[in-house]
Amino acid sequence: MIQLIVGSKGSGKTKKMIDMINASAKTTPGNIVCIEKSMKLTYDIDHAARLIDVDEYKINSYDMLYGFVAGILAGNYDIVEVYLDGVLKIGDHDMEGLGNLLDLLSELTGEGVKLVVTVSADEEALTENVKKYL
Repeated sequence: MIQLIVGSKGSGKTKKMIDMINASAKTTPGNIVCIEKSMKLTYDIDHAARLIDVDEYKINSYDMLYGFVAGILAGNYDIVEVYLDGVLKIGDHDMEGLGNLLDLLSELTGEGVKLVVTVSADEEALTENVKKYL
């Protein structure tokens, strides 16, 4: 299941995601992973959630991000929630490519893993292949 948090820069997307992670950390029986570009959330999210910085692994495209997420899920079957912050920065703001990535991630996660993605764009700027995940 994919859930998008959409809005322009400064609209509170990351804060909403932090609140979701911290609430889930208290109630979710499985593992929670937060993937972000840079480590700006280090002190904001509950220590029960695993925080991963894609910059440490030189991930700079949607293809690389897909492989990274697939590897994380393959390495730990107890992951029930994955949060992706700043996904457009990783994919060089390619909206069509984001839609393709979401399609692949939807197949990968199925109904067993909740995937929450922040998208720094107004809803009107989203392509149809991204809007279907709203």
